[in-house]
Amino acid sequence: MDSRHARVSGRDKAYQGIRARILNLDLPPGSLLSENELAGALAVSRTPVREALVLLAQEGLVQVFPKVGTFVSRVDLEQVVEAQFFREAVEMTSLASLHPPFPADVLARLHGNLAKQDALGDGWADFFTLDEDFHSGLMALGGHESSWRFVAAAKGHLDRARWLSLSAVHDSAAARIQEHHTIFDAVESLRLDDAATALRKHLRNVFADIEQIKTASPQLFVTDPTAQPVRQSIAVWQ
Repeated sequence: MDSRHARVSGRDKAYQGIRARILNLDLPPGSLLSENELAGALAVSRTPVREALVLLAQEGLVQVFPKVGTFVSRVDLEQVVEAQFFREAVEMTSLASLHPPFPADVLARLHGNLAKQDALGDGWADFFTLDEDFHSGLMALGGHESSWRFVAAAKGHLDRARWLSLSAVHDSAAARIQEHHTIFDAVESLRLDDAATALRKHLRNVFADIEQIKTASPQLFVTDPTAQPVRQSIAVWQ
């Protein structure tokens, strides 16, 4: 039992570590993955890395091409749209279920979250974590925070698109922070129709950013689902 637990723990550690690196673009779309390098970076053996890559392939974040290699998948816009559909459905339904009085601790959490966002300046990388907490906090207002884990698990391609948006589109984080204030102000003042309109617009803004990024860096996105990478030998002169 102890050995099995250790194996599962190693796999989970590898899965979480590799997935995080894929989502935050440390391992960008199209990257060739090395089991040895990943095992060294995560301080685990190759077996849990191999098992984690199988899970990530099932999730669509990794692609395995026999005799070629294992690669970080490029961003699939169809999967981005599907993930956005699921996320929007869950968050909008949670918002529609809101009714006062709201839990004081959750209101305080959201106020604190927005204060941290305002203090970020140009720290867009830190914004991503605060953004996740803000949206899970909104769901907590309606008693649905436990559902956030299903949203988080389903939006791998969407999260990579969001990271690309934050890193490539000027003032993207600043605009999203202002939108968070608009949504929360409407919720707190019980203008729930206004909050719903603002939330839906906020969630869909990523698509406009994606179009800019796709124009500038088309190699990051799936254009032909049947395309496969080709490994090339490179001579190194010494």
